[in-house]
Amino acid sequence: MTNRRSFLTGAGATVLGASLVSRAGAASLPEAPTHTSSATAAPLAPPNGRPYNPVVTLNGWTLPWRMKDGVKEFHLVAEPVVREFAPGMHANLWGYNGQSPGPTIEVVEGDRVRVFVTNKLPEHTSVHWHGQLLPCGMDGVTGLTQPGIQPGKTFVYEFVARHAGTFMYHPHADEMQQMAMGMMGFWVTHPKNPRQHAVDRDYVMLLSSYDIEPGSYTPRTNTMLDFNLWTINSRVFPGLDPMVARLGDKVRIRVGNLTMTNHPIHLHGHRFEVAGTDGGWVPRSARWPEVTTDVAVGQMRAIEFVADAPGDWAFHCHKSHHTMNAMGHDVPTLIGVDHRGVAEKINQLVPGYMVMGDKGGSMGDMKMALPANTLPMMSGDGPFGNLEMGGMFTVLKVREGLRRGDYADPGWYRHPAGTVAREWTGEMPAAPRAPDAQPAPSEQAMDARKPGPKESTGHEHH
Repeated sequence: MTNRRSFLTGAGATVLGASLVSRAGAASLPEAPTHTSSATAAPLAPPNGRPYNPVVTLNGWTLPWRMKDGVKEFHLVAEPVVREFAPGMHANLWGYNGQSPGPTIEVVEGDRVRVFVTNKLPEHTSVHWHGQLLPCGMDGVTGLTQPGIQPGKTFVYEFVARHAGTFMYHPHADEMQQMAMGMMGFWVTHPKNPRQHAVDRDYVMLLSSYDIEPGSYTPRTNTMLDFNLWTINSRVFPGLDPMVARLGDKVRIRVGNLTMTNHPIHLHGHRFEVAGTDGGWVPRSARWPEVTTDVAVGQMRAIEFVADAPGDWAFHCHKSHHTMNAMGHDVPTLIGVDHRGVAEKINQLVPGYMVMGDKGGSMGDMKMALPANTLPMMSGDGPFGNLEMGGMFTVLKVREGLRRGDYADPGWYRHPAGTVAREWTGEMPAAPRAPDAQPAPSEQAMDARKPGPKESTGHEHH
């Protein structure tokens, strides 16, 4: 079985066998920072260049740059990485600068940007700047606008970030394999005026999906639809950090979708507006209130709301299978099936066998032995017990009195007295009954007997 160490060691051996960037060329490149922590990094305040309000990448980070002759220079390294999906599970992926997804790139509208891309993968790659308006030769489509970046080689992309908005980057080379292995990242172009579209907290996240058999480490890249791990920034609940907001903050959440299906993203406790799409900002006159917005394949959406309700509020995809981990497909439904007798016989052969599924899918606090390197379908503990969630699920934590720029987890919400649903132990109220209905005059019984031979119907013709 390929584990983490052999995966990285084997990949490194493949790259070192290819031609490398010359020492002179490497000396002229900007630094390529590496970040391997799966915790949410603090926002990167711009050390130079135009000012902007930085974003926070949930369970991720922002790529530093250097200024050279008025150009912002970044260095991306495409390479094998190991990503912790949640405590107890790691995956062999491909990504950038030590992580999947790669680091978020932040620039300002009008910046000239130069991005060096070094390939440490065992095959060629490229980078497509999804949604950017740029010269055709910088669009990153292998074979159409450029040759592939061969292993060990470095290419440079240079263009002006013309429009403020929310974008992504990913390969257009062996796309099915490379994106299924986790190659993607976020790009944010801020407006020239920092006060324009300003919010107090600005979160970014990429939706991706993987098919990783329990006990294995590497995704099955030929899967088309039956994925068993649906992730936010290549993390699943309970491994996702919460989004934190101070009561009254204006909050933006930018969501990009690079999976094989759409995702209806739902926020509890608040109404929001879709403020931005792939094409830019939505005029205020064209916005309307929502609590769920559908993010289709290849799309980006930026939602905005005022965090005016204190508490711990769920944020998740509303497709129920997308809030589960390591799902098994083609499992029969056993609800209502009495298989106690069968279970007793199986227990004689397999001690410890448990009856499951006859009353539903909930496991409550029941624990089962799992294969190595996998996760329960529904896990995560909350203040009231098992949350029974996984996958594309996290929590928005709104608190009064947080410091500006404080993103630390404040712990679970302390509900005011009398504001939590509870078991009712008192006398049940009488069941309401509809009042006795009296027939309307038009519905009164009518004499419908046929008149006799000497009775007049009033309709005789004379």
